[in-house]
Amino acid sequence: MGWALGSNDTANIFGTAVSSYLVKYRTAVILTAVFVLAGALVGGRPGMETLSGLTAQTKNTAFIISVSAAISVTIMGLLELPVSTSQAVVGAIAGTGIINREIEIVGLIKVVICWITTPVGAALVAIILYGTIARVLRKKNLHFITYDRLMRNLLIIAGVYGAYSLGANNVANVTGVFCQMGMLSINQGLLFGGVGIALGALTSNRGVMHTVGRKIIPVDAFSAFIAVLAHSITLHIYAYIGVPVSSSQAIVGAVMGIGFLKSVRTVNKKALLKILSGWFFTPVLGLLFCVFLSLLFL
Repeated sequence: MGWALGSNDTANIFGTAVSSYLVKYRTAVILTAVFVLAGALVGGRPGMETLSGLTAQTKNTAFIISVSAAISVTIMGLLELPVSTSQAVVGAIAGTGIINREIEIVGLIKVVICWITTPVGAALVAIILYGTIARVLRKKNLHFITYDRLMRNLLIIAGVYGAYSLGANNVANVTGVFCQMGMLSINQGLLFGGVGIALGALTSNRGVMHTVGRKIIPVDAFSAFIAVLAHSITLHIYAYIGVPVSSSQAIVGAVMGIGFLKSVRTVNKKALLKILSGWFFTPVLGLLFCVFLSLLFL
């Protein structure tokens, strides 16, 4: 599960930077692996507590939830779609709740509302950052060589922050159900989940990177920096709240915010529709796989 998450979501952190040729692919995956583990260990506890309270689990259902979500995310990764691991996990948890006729509706509604507000919030943050920072840079009137060097450094800093935020926000998706069962302590869950995501980052999907970085709108270095920074701020806020949300929704929302700010005509509507369909089918797949495996083995 951690591998599937890291393999898919590294694109959300460095996809725009790699696609704009300012950060090498190898550098991107190594930085992601290191700082996603740091984020999981330092900031992952609140999300663990939220996700583990959605429904009661047994050892068997915890295993089936993780397998169902991992299969769903892997399938979407093969389709080169940046999808939500959080949605896959919560969809699988909902499947368990349906089978057991026991689910915490209030907690589920809270998570779903955060799913909706994630891309919208990231788009708004991107629009605000774009206007503010662009105004500052115009006043500086930098030489193009200095500007290019600055953008490369800013993209690396934003990517490191994004990796940290991803680990803090999404580690609960990997081991939260096992911590709830008492099979892992919170600290063990943070460690094993973070290592899993880091391993996935090291073998991340280049195709998903290009979907994020090139196919929604054409991105220049400055737009790439703003997109990653807005994505990272959004994830960090939800990690602090304690709700695991979608890194994919955050980065796509940020990129869309920039696209609408520049011109709606620059947005690749076909690519966007494909991504939105992935967001819809991911929790559905997680739920269906979980129900199927539960009926088959429990």
